[in-house]
Amino acid sequence: MELAHSLLLNEEASSQLGEVQKAEFIFEWLRYLEKLLLATSRNDVREKQKTLVGQLLSVLSSSPGPPTRRLLAHNLAILYSIGDTFSVYETIDKCNDLIRSKDDSPSYLPTKLAAVVCLGALYKKLGRILANAFADTVGNILKAMKSAESQGRYEIMLSLQSMLTGLGAAAAPCHRDVYKAARSCLTDRSMAVRCAAAKCLLELQNEAIFMWSTDLDSVATLCFKSFEGSNYDVRISVSKLLGTVLAKAVIAKHPGAASRQSARRVSLEEVLELLGTGFLRGSSGFLRASGDMLKGSSSVSRDVRVGVTQAYVVFVSTLGGAWLEKNFAVFLSHVLSLVSQLNSKATQTQIDAVCCRRCVSFILRATIGGLLGEKAQIAAAKDICQTTWKLKKVMDAVLSDGNLETRLSSTDVAASQHTLVCALQELGNLIHGLGTTAAPLLQDSSTGLLDSVVAVALHPSLSVRLAAAWCLRCIAVALPSQLTPLLDRCLERIAVLKSSPEAVTGFSFAVAALLGAVTHCPLGIPHGKGKVVMALAEDLLCSAAQNSRLSLQRTQAGWLLIAALMTLGPAVVSRHLARVLLLWKCVFPVSPKDLETEKSRGDAFTWQVTLEGRAGALCAVKSFISHCGDLLTEEVIQRLLPPLPSAVDLLTQLSSILKTYGSSLKTPSVVYRQRLYELLILLPPETYKGNLSAILKELAAELTAPDTQAAASTCLLPALCHPDDLLILSPLLQETDHRFIEEQLLLGNGVACGSLEYDPHSVYEKDVGGDSVPKPLPPALSLISSASQLFGVVCAHVQETERFLILEQLLNSVKHTKGARQQTVQMHVVAAVSNLLKYVAGSKRSLGPEVRRLVLTLVLGALESPNPLLRCAASEAWARLAQVVDDGVFTAGLAQVSFDKLKSARDVVSRTGHSLALGSLHRYLGGIGPQHLSSCIGVLYTLSQDSTSPDVQTWALHSLSLTIDSAGALYHVHVEPTLSLITMLLLSVPPTHAEVHQSLGRCLNALITTLGPELQGNNTSVSTLRTSCLLGCAVMQDNPGCLVQAQAISCLQQLHMFAPRHVNLSSLVSCLCVNLCSPYLLLRRAVLACLRQLVQREAAEVSEHAVLLARDSRDLAADANIREVGLEGALLALLDKETDRSLCQDIRETLHHMLTSMAVEKLSLWLKLCKDVLAASADFTAVTCVDPMQEEDGDRGDDASVLTSRSDGKPHPFSNPRWATRVFAADCVCRIITQCENANSAHFDVALAQELKKRDSRNDFLVLHLADLIRMAFMAATDHSDQLRLSGLDALLVVIRRFADIPEPEFPGHVILEQYQANVGAALRPAFTSETPPDITARACQVCSAWIASGVVSDLGDLRRVHQLLVSSLTKIQAGKEALSHLYNESASTMEILAVLKAWAEVYIIAVQRHKNHKQTLKTTVNSEDSVRSRSPPTDGLLDLVCADLGTLSRLWLAALQDFALLTLPAEFASQLPVEGGAFYTAETSDHAKLHYHSSWALILHAAALWLTSTGFADPEEEAANLSRPVTPTSMCQGSSSSGATVKSPEDVYTDRFHLILGISVEFLCSLRSDVTMESITACLHALQALLDVPWPRSKIGSDQDLGIELLNVLHRVILTRESPAVQLASLEVVRQIICAAQEHVKERRRSAEVDDGASEKETLPEFGEGKDTGGLVPGKSLVFATLELCVCILVRQLPELNPKLTGSPRVQTARPQTLSEEGSRLVTAALVILAELPAVCSPEGSISILPTVLYLAIGVLRETAVKFPGGQLSSTVTASLQALKGILTSPMARAEKSHAAWTSLLQNALATVLDCWSPVDGTHQELDEVSLLTAVTVFILSTSPEVTTIPCLQKRCIEKFKAALESKDPVVQMKTYQLLHSIFQYPNPAISYPYIYSLASSIVGKLQEIDKRKPEDTAELQIFQEGIKVLEALVTIADEQHRSQLVACLLPVLISFLLDENALGSATSVMRSLHDFALQNLMQIGPRYSSVFRNVMASSPALKARLEAAVKGNQESVRVEAPSKHAKNLGRNSSIQLKTNFL
Repeated sequence: MELAHSLLLNEEASSQLGEVQKAEFIFEWLRYLEKLLLATSRNDVREKQKTLVGQLLSVLSSSPGPPTRRLLAHNLAILYSIGDTFSVYETIDKCNDLIRSKDDSPSYLPTKLAAVVCLGALYKKLGRILANAFADTVGNILKAMKSAESQGRYEIMLSLQSMLTGLGAAAAPCHRDVYKAARSCLTDRSMAVRCAAAKCLLELQNEAIFMWSTDLDSVATLCFKSFEGSNYDVRISVSKLLGTVLAKAVIAKHPGAASRQSARRVSLEEVLELLGTGFLRGSSGFLRASGDMLKGSSSVSRDVRVGVTQAYVVFVSTLGGAWLEKNFAVFLSHVLSLVSQLNSKATQTQIDAVCCRRCVSFILRATIGGLLGEKAQIAAAKDICQTTWKLKKVMDAVLSDGNLETRLSSTDVAASQHTLVCALQELGNLIHGLGTTAAPLLQDSSTGLLDSVVAVALHPSLSVRLAAAWCLRCIAVALPSQLTPLLDRCLERIAVLKSSPEAVTGFSFAVAALLGAVTHCPLGIPHGKGKVVMALAEDLLCSAAQNSRLSLQRTQAGWLLIAALMTLGPAVVSRHLARVLLLWKCVFPVSPKDLETEKSRGDAFTWQVTLEGRAGALCAVKSFISHCGDLLTEEVIQRLLPPLPSAVDLLTQLSSILKTYGSSLKTPSVVYRQRLYELLILLPPETYKGNLSAILKELAAELTAPDTQAAASTCLLPALCHPDDLLILSPLLQETDHRFIEEQLLLGNGVACGSLEYDPHSVYEKDVGGDSVPKPLPPALSLISSASQLFGVVCAHVQETERFLILEQLLNSVKHTKGARQQTVQMHVVAAVSNLLKYVAGSKRSLGPEVRRLVLTLVLGALESPNPLLRCAASEAWARLAQVVDDGVFTAGLAQVSFDKLKSARDVVSRTGHSLALGSLHRYLGGIGPQHLSSCIGVLYTLSQDSTSPDVQTWALHSLSLTIDSAGALYHVHVEPTLSLITMLLLSVPPTHAEVHQSLGRCLNALITTLGPELQGNNTSVSTLRTSCLLGCAVMQDNPGCLVQAQAISCLQQLHMFAPRHVNLSSLVSCLCVNLCSPYLLLRRAVLACLRQLVQREAAEVSEHAVLLARDSRDLAADANIREVGLEGALLALLDKETDRSLCQDIRETLHHMLTSMAVEKLSLWLKLCKDVLAASADFTAVTCVDPMQEEDGDRGDDASVLTSRSDGKPHPFSNPRWATRVFAADCVCRIITQCENANSAHFDVALAQELKKRDSRNDFLVLHLADLIRMAFMAATDHSDQLRLSGLDALLVVIRRFADIPEPEFPGHVILEQYQANVGAALRPAFTSETPPDITARACQVCSAWIASGVVSDLGDLRRVHQLLVSSLTKIQAGKEALSHLYNESASTMEILAVLKAWAEVYIIAVQRHKNHKQTLKTTVNSEDSVRSRSPPTDGLLDLVCADLGTLSRLWLAALQDFALLTLPAEFASQLPVEGGAFYTAETSDHAKLHYHSSWALILHAAALWLTSTGFADPEEEAANLSRPVTPTSMCQGSSSSGATVKSPEDVYTDRFHLILGISVEFLCSLRSDVTMESITACLHALQALLDVPWPRSKIGSDQDLGIELLNVLHRVILTRESPAVQLASLEVVRQIICAAQEHVKERRRSAEVDDGASEKETLPEFGEGKDTGGLVPGKSLVFATLELCVCILVRQLPELNPKLTGSPRVQTARPQTLSEEGSRLVTAALVILAELPAVCSPEGSISILPTVLYLAIGVLRETAVKFPGGQLSSTVTASLQALKGILTSPMARAEKSHAAWTSLLQNALATVLDCWSPVDGTHQELDEVSLLTAVTVFILSTSPEVTTIPCLQKRCIEKFKAALESKDPVVQMKTYQLLHSIFQYPNPAISYPYIYSLASSIVGKLQEIDKRKPEDTAELQIFQEGIKVLEALVTIADEQHRSQLVACLLPVLISFLLDENALGSATSVMRSLHDFALQNLMQIGPRYSSVFRNVMASSPALKARLEAAVKGNQESVRVEAPSKHAKNLGRNSSIQLKTNFL
């Protein structure tokens, strides 16, 4: 194939190839040439032009296939447009000659066709250059057309279209000729020719004015004719032509009078009249129609009507939405008049009426629903409403008029019924689509929408009453707030109008429909409504017998209501189940005898009522089983069963009853049978096993009944065929946008399509499919469908013999019927048998050999049926039979039967049926063995090349694709031949056979899947295969058939998945963009499925390609959007218009993938898209952001002034997007923010973002768009649509949380969000109005609390605005569950109450935290008063704001917690729960309420704990009256009965509250589920912390050891299961508090014991604390042990080396100490703090038990984390371990007499361990920090009793360490050593300090003298010197009188030597200067203190004295000025060191 890639054809290479390869080679060359010509320079092309033209013409004359000829023509045209046009006339003449040729042989045909195509392409490309030769060419082509066959006519039409396109107005002379030719082709017998003719005429009408003026009527009539017998493609093309021409006629600007044609102006009325004629009278002329009307026969075929319907839609779409808005009233009245029976032609029969109504509904839905924006839709709804009122008035007049003309005008009522049905259904759909944006429509009293719909519910016609009910259901789903009022209104009407039959049925339909709507309304209806409905239903059933005029209606209504009630689910139904079961039991006779008695009594009417009642009861039970599965316990099933045998008995008696009472019972009996079958399908067969035989006989009779009308195979069989097969074999079954109207063509003229009146019960069922109105089929059809389904179940459960007999009976009845009836019966039987096989295969049963034989015979017959659907179902059954038998030999036998048949049969039917049977066998059994595979493929190859029958080709290729799919790896050997077969067929099958191409596409797809990732390979064979695949895709992409293009796209999608490098992305993306808005649904689906896959991998590339292509292409309308707003915007616009659900889902996912990978790079684009979508529909389009600076002028700027409107005349890329699109855009905003969170930090940092933006203007950051984000959230949150309001509030919440703490660089101390507070306030305010639904208020509360808690607003006045909203909602909920709105279910008010309480809780928690922090800042900044003054209002102010309502809040919080505690009790305590529910939930709705409690309890718990803490458990207003407030009992377990009788003591109340909070926390922390949020866990732990912050709860925990231990165990588990450091720290804090509580308790007991026993009996005091007298700690019973476990767990997790088991021996240390993360350090610190507290909880003996462990851990942490830090700092963990050591060493237990000795020896060992840390391990020197270890030694020396450290061996080692440290080279170590020695020397006990002084003082003096000699050079030495002097001074202070003088004598010379005289002072370095100051200062202090010694020294050394005096004099002046500041500096430097060592 590489050889084909050249400018000229490589003829040598191509001549060596075989026929098929040559065709491929040429096609590949032409594909390459097309790209190459556009890229080559004009001169190069001209050089080779002659040769190229020659080569192209030689290909032309060598019979090229259809794709080749199209490509060839295109290349020729390009060649001439780039190169010279000299020889173009020769080429045209050559083509004309070829066309004139008389050779009619089939082999010459392709050349002729190629010539036609070439002419078209040349004229299209070169246009007017060729105008001279145009007339001859057209004449020649039209002449050729007369003798052409269908392919020729097809190509000629398309060629003419191309010519017209190229020449434009210049073609005028030939317009009439072309028009005539196209007219004849428009009614051609070949559908493809009709499509081509329609395209040609569509092109012609652009220039030919006569088509839409003088000849308009004939064009219309022609189109109507063309619709007759048409297929879907023809209807699409011709309706496009007709609609476009008519639209042109309406809007045409006619040329002036000077023009030759006297064009007449056509009015809109005339055009509509014309279309109406086609709709009502079809293609026959007016005269014929009137004749037919007299005969009373309908002459309008359905396909004409469907075609005209589509033309209406095209007509309006072409004129556009704005036109429709203007002319809506005219259009509506015309469309509705199509069904009003004044034109009785359309609606002669019920069947016709239903079909016409469908068409009219489709026109309305496609125009109003598709073209109008939301405002225009609301206006349209008003118009429809007006129409309804008019018709209602007509009806009222007729009904109230008692005169003689009444009989005449009752036809008016009948006439109005169909109009009303259409109007009501469209009204319902409109409002359903508008959702809550339709609210203004219902509030508009002038329209009276609800009144009109409710009034029409009384219409005499059943179908109108049902339509009204459905419309009410739509209104309720769209506007949930209307659901309860509507329900009440309808229930009330039934009660008032109980005696009117119309009212009873009409309003019961309405109630049923509204009950069905409840499942779609998350907020539900009040629970009590179920009770009302049930009572009403019972009443209707009981009163049915009282009045025979009403008995039928009341019976039907009663059961309908009960059945609808079941949809409310188990929670509601369980209350009424007993009564329903009783009614069910009473409706059937108890015994067979009673049934006999019944038969003998009564008349036709009573039987009609009885059957209706029983059918209703069956339906109610079916509804119960479908919707309340949870209630189906064994007991209930037992109570359901008794009436079943009786129901089956009645079934068997029905035929005799019908004979007795005549045909009036026919319909009720059909309905009864259908209902019974439906119920039996749902029940397990075991429940009716006694009646199986009887049922089976009835079913057999049903299936073969002699009176069955025309069978609707399309209702019965598609369910039994495989969906993939249906796609290929029955084009009508494909999903299209017109499915709603196309369905009626499937059913054939005699059968009605589905409609609501056929089954009123479908009013309450869940929506089936995407179509809004349910479409149940007529009862007779539904009956057959249910019967065949039930047959499968029942027949599988009877005995083998019985099964055999029944099947034999069925087979005989098929044999014995004749003609059309035979086909009907055969269809029923095949359906039943298919169901049997399906059921048997599914339940793993088996069939005996005899039965198999019968089934086989049946199916074989059906495989050769003329009905394609039946063949399809039969092939499925054929394969299922093999699956059931599951035996290789049997399967092979079946395959052999098909092989033999296919070899011998020549008829299309057998060949198609059996080829599909082979494919199905493969599909179900994964192949039938390799030996059969080859023969199977061979047969299918042969069939697929049978060009005489496209059908055979289609079926065979489809079967081949199934074989390839199932054979998998086995197929590899056949891949190459199959691929060349597919390529050959693709290149040769005419494009008119689109279905063959589709099958080829499926085969190619299957092959690509089989090859899979192998396609990436690089060897020759793989690359050949890959090229063939790509070539196949290219051929299909060029195919004119849209569904073939869809196949091409999915093949390319597969290829891209397996070999992405080899798929040309840019051409694929261009193909996708072009087809984004295709009229074919399946093509759009394929496009989006492919896009979705592409953007997952390479979103940016796809997006770039799309934009580039849109810029380059000039003609694509769809690309205008892409050019403006990119592919993303085009997809968003498509999402807004698209109605198909799966397609919308794909668009959303594609956009999500694009957003995820590109939102950060293309931030502005995405935000602009979202903003445009959200702003396009906002009534106010811009929200100005209030400038914070302007507000200072005094006017605070009210929130409402935030809105201003914008008016710029630019058209919007998104005109009026629907609310669903806006919701999607709002969600995208949140996703964009999330994406930015994971990207650059500059997105949330103003200064950084601005700086980076300055550097490179292309940089873009989210924070710079904050104003837009706020604006979008605001627009969404204040919209009319509730869903959008929720999304807007969500977005606002995300913005607040993400941007709250970002500072505003221009105003330090302020945050960036502060300027938007007015917007936030304005966005929140509407959510708190009284009519707002609870879910929005709940969400808004969350935003309020987040806003207040964020701390953005510091000014109290501003805070009050938002705070006021929360206060208003608090007032609203105070009345508890009773007072809230009765519009929704009680659980909705629970949700609202809890949301409010949760919001308050969050605000209170934050307020308390701020207050706490504020207090701490007060403590630390006492000296700087200004800062305190400026910050105080916000911190305390917020708490003050909350405190005002705290009394109420605390009660409500505790009540909510009490509810939560009750709801979380296990099921076995259900009996103990209060009957009426809790404070905020009712018992019936507890299941729903649980969810709301789960999401809010944690914060409420925390807040309640904080409140209890703040009151110190002493509520200031704790009075008896207060305990029994009406809202809720404050304390738990009080109950309502004891409100006044027993008032609890405050102690009891505290205890209850304490246990409530503790209980909830422990219960929650014990069983943490995986879905629990971290927020809940931390809130719960914080609540425990708050609780234990005050003494009273601590005393409870302290005194109850078991409670403490349980809490510790729970916390231990939390620490083990949750890795989050925050959770672990919070847990440790609670542990610390528990230990403190235990300590307090032990102290208290010791104190009270001492007080009681007095000091005299000291020695006999009992021991308090753990360990008592023995010191033993029992695991599980010991608080200390539990704490140790927990601390060890934390420490070992952070420092595994502490665990001796892990390290192998207790003393192996790691090579070097480690630094922990910040969180790790904090955890270790917290654990050490707890460890240090433990000894105090123990008795002396107990403390001895735990001391080794505690010391080991503390020293272990020291050893493992003693890392050297610069500047001698200690790491936080080392500091913590030193603190812990100090705490342990100073413990009173060390001095207690019982434990003193043991402690001393243990502490000595500990000190030895610390000293050992210096000694190297394994010869390597550890890099431990000496300072840390020395400090630890010092802690031991100073904190323990003398006997620990004064033993010589230890003391000696300590002194050595200090000596070594003094000699250290590291100045930091030296300095720290001086500091530590300073503290040791000063220690008051001489036994400790003296040895150190003796050993170390002399060396310190020596050191100082050394420094003195060499003079310090840097600050480090300076500091060492200063510290040394301090040590000496300390020694001076301690020394005895006699030694003091010597010391001072040593000290003074050293100090004086550093003094400088005034000359030296000026030139001294800063270090020397500092030294001078320091020395002078010290001398000044020493002089006065030791004056005598000072004098002596001065006297003995005059030099010193002189130096001192000089320095004092020289420095006198500067000392006075500078000393204080220098002193302060020095102090500051030293104080930092002292602070670090304050644990000494």
